[in-house]
Amino acid sequence: MTTAPQRPLRPAGVGGTPAPVGREELLARLERVLHARGRALLTGPAGVGKTELALAEAARAEARGETVLWLATLPSDREIPGAAAAALVASVAATVTWPGLGSPVPEPTHPSHPSDPSDRTDPSDPFTADPHRTRASSTTGLSAGPGPSPSGQFAPGVLASGVFDELPGPQRTAVAMLCREAPIDAGGWDPIALRLGIARILRALAGRGPVLLVVDGVQYIDADSADLLRFALHLAPPALRVVAVETPEPYGGDHEPYGESHRAAFRPEDPHATHLWVPSEADVLLVPPLHADEIAELLIHHRLPSRMAGRIHRASGGNPRLALAVGRSLADARTPVHHAEALTLSGRARDLARQLLGAAPLPVRETLLLAALALRPSATLVRRAGRPTGEADLAAAERAGLVSLAEDGSVTFTAGLLPSTLVHDACWAERSAGHAALAEVVDDPVEAVRHRALATDSPDEDLAAEVAAAADLARGRGNNALAAELALLAAESTPGRDGTRRIARLVDAAEEAARAARADLAMRAATDLLARDAGPADRVRARLAVLDTAGQGLTGLDEMYVHAMEDSEGDTALRAAVQLRLAVKYVLADGDPERSRTAAAESAALAASMGDPRTAAQALTVQARMERALGSPDTDAVLAQARALELAERPLGIRNAAQILTIRHALFDGRLTDARDELGALLPLVQRRGTVEDAIELLSTLAEIESRLGPCGAALAHAGQSLALTLEAGLSPGPAWYALALAETAGGSFARAASYARRSVQASEEEGDRVFLSRSRYALGRVQLVNGDVAAALETLRRVQADERAQSNVDPSMLRWHEELAEALLANDAGDEALAVLAEVRPVAERLGRDTVLLGFDRVHALCLAAEGRTDAAAELLTGTAERFGRAGLPLERGRALIALARVERRRRRRSAAQSALHEAASVFERAGAAPWLALAGETPAGTAGEGTGGGSGGEETLPALSTLTEAELRLARLVGQGASNQEAAAKLYLSVKTVEARLTRIYQKLDVRSRAQLATALRP
Repeated sequence: MTTAPQRPLRPAGVGGTPAPVGREELLARLERVLHARGRALLTGPAGVGKTELALAEAARAEARGETVLWLATLPSDREIPGAAAAALVASVAATVTWPGLGSPVPEPTHPSHPSDPSDRTDPSDPFTADPHRTRASSTTGLSAGPGPSPSGQFAPGVLASGVFDELPGPQRTAVAMLCREAPIDAGGWDPIALRLGIARILRALAGRGPVLLVVDGVQYIDADSADLLRFALHLAPPALRVVAVETPEPYGGDHEPYGESHRAAFRPEDPHATHLWVPSEADVLLVPPLHADEIAELLIHHRLPSRMAGRIHRASGGNPRLALAVGRSLADARTPVHHAEALTLSGRARDLARQLLGAAPLPVRETLLLAALALRPSATLVRRAGRPTGEADLAAAERAGLVSLAEDGSVTFTAGLLPSTLVHDACWAERSAGHAALAEVVDDPVEAVRHRALATDSPDEDLAAEVAAAADLARGRGNNALAAELALLAAESTPGRDGTRRIARLVDAAEEAARAARADLAMRAATDLLARDAGPADRVRARLAVLDTAGQGLTGLDEMYVHAMEDSEGDTALRAAVQLRLAVKYVLADGDPERSRTAAAESAALAASMGDPRTAAQALTVQARMERALGSPDTDAVLAQARALELAERPLGIRNAAQILTIRHALFDGRLTDARDELGALLPLVQRRGTVEDAIELLSTLAEIESRLGPCGAALAHAGQSLALTLEAGLSPGPAWYALALAETAGGSFARAASYARRSVQASEEEGDRVFLSRSRYALGRVQLVNGDVAAALETLRRVQADERAQSNVDPSMLRWHEELAEALLANDAGDEALAVLAEVRPVAERLGRDTVLLGFDRVHALCLAAEGRTDAAAELLTGTAERFGRAGLPLERGRALIALARVERRRRRRSAAQSALHEAASVFERAGAAPWLALAGETPAGTAGEGTGGGSGGEETLPALSTLTEAELRLARLVGQGASNQEAAAKLYLSVKTVEARLTRIYQKLDVRSRAQLATALRP
């Protein structure tokens, strides 16, 4: 039992505590419930984050100046009458005598509370609670202070605190007995006096101001304390609010055996026995698992690799503690876990799963093992397979949060780690018996063959042939994942003496896994094959299957490429296939488009010589992509050749195909309507019969198109679908996060856009994906610039510049970072460098005919003109640029040019023209659904043209003298005018002190001031 009196829940000076990851809406709802009802019960499975949510609410209450009491129980407290009530009384005593916020806090006597929820021992969670130790305060990171010490004694004494001097004698005596500060009479304490005494204590505390009482682990409160607290809270004033944290106990008393009544063993005698009030639906808040994207954010928040976020979400079921444990298992692995490898589910992750499962009675675990072995588990199936109490077992497991039961009885484990742990920990005899029982009762012959094969460890050719036939059936049904599993099972069931047949089946299994995007199965098949005496061609095909399932994660597979090249020597068709994969690797992992183009061209030539139009079309598509990046005039001819081969061949897959590249080229060229129409016709076909990679690429491309064309709400929806499919498939989320960052920039929130862009940067760095690393940094730098964070934007965009130059990318239409970098340079008072960036790339854009790119350059050039004081020329150029953007069908770019025009017009002191431009921009953004840009257009423009990069200083009147300052000078002037020293201003603006001094000299000259005081006066409207 631990308690915490009111004390700081966060470091002094820190702002309001943010909500835990993914819990913003739930925390807001909790605050609404407390405000309206004064009581809230947080409930949910162990490890889901209930305590974290309560901590966040307690921190916010403390920030408002409320008294916070934290009462955390342990399982052993339930057997000690009055333990919880005594601890609460001690906590109140400590609160009243506590010196208060701002006073020195005693040194902690317990380990500080870890910020990581996976490391904190949560007494409300049975799989982490340790009954042999006293936990430190969960709210503060400190011990209970004057609360209970590890030995169980209260220090200082409750009565000595003087808190209860006004209690009547009998009540005072009863409280002293409860807290063991007075001898207990033979008849015990007076129950009525004790009830009234505790009620009076809480009323007195609430009379001093608002109080929040948090009871963490309410299910462990002893019956006497529950009765006392129910009475006290019933009489408590509204100023006392209560948050109770509960982990439901689904199994009841003794687990093994069930006892006389199997069903009754799972039901507590009184469902409200430990509740502090009878909760209504309005009081109860179920804390759900996190979504896959929230798990990714959680991993990033804890500095763990996020590239496996989808697979970690599946393994953890969205349980934050399990997800962090799995993430740490991956981070602690000796070598990085590749997408084509099974997750490292060992150590703490596996232990947590065992503890969750270990809380279940043995019969429940036996039923769950059958469900884990089944392909489509259901209550009926496990009952027929020899578990007559299967329905009751599964119902208990559902109450424990281990499985979910649908109305038709189908069973789904809440976390993939649970069935894998059940199977992992079961002995061979248990697994074999389970599969044998299931084989007798399943109604699908494909599943029956699967179970029969898994029930035996003796290879058998007849059985292997049956499994191979079942794989063909599954493929014909469109169940590629099952077909891949069965193909591998057929290979593993083939007797070793028939080496040729086993190798052939392993090759089939690897290629089947590649079609199903099952990287783990492809790796298993390839590993088995490569350990055998397979021929070069078979080794190449197996390795290619692994490469095809690696997604963006091609780094670390160099050895596989080398061996594939060696084994393909003398086989033209296979060499063409290997060169095609190398072409992809050279650009993604190595960032070398020149080498990629060469490899793709060689692959296309080899494939054509062998009459392989499909490989030739794919290779020509990669070549065309590289030709475009390198600014080659042959791009269209190569792409047309690929399209012709593709139309004749009609390949099953379209990922990285010529059709998609044609659409992307239209996107690069600004022909957005054409791109959207062609993609819209293709998407339904892919969703119906294409692979998941096809659908992801199409949805991401569509989101990019709509992010520029509108409607921006559709861009958000399609980017969200792309991310969901990516995480579900276990692929690297970097590309999907990039698409979502663009969509959020266009139609959602600049803050969320920056968050997704940062995630994409991290995932791309983890994968070694050079292409999407540049793209995600561009997305981040762009939103930083729009938000007015010029220093950060400049740093990010300079890195994009370095990346793109290192990769020899020439065509400015594929990633439009040049205009953003130039604008950031201008905003940082580096106008000459900004003009140099534009001057360097403009001839390339003109030579390649990139008209819409040139329009972006014109917009930034106009800002440079305005910064030089040539506002008339700037306004004229911006007016024409906005019109041309409109004719090109680029509404968001048009609106951005209009915002810049409004700021220039205001600088020209043409308020009516400025307002007209803003109104026109707002209309454009409103029609496109560009919410953040609409909000930006609604702000009153600042005094300088360059301030169009950010939110401006909304509402501020610009003095005539200030119009002579550049944006960078104006920002520095305001900082210094507010009292910042040169050193402070330099740190804030990421400048050297010498640069600040030189810039201040120019500011003083322009404003005709000689001191900081005069500068502050000149800045006042």
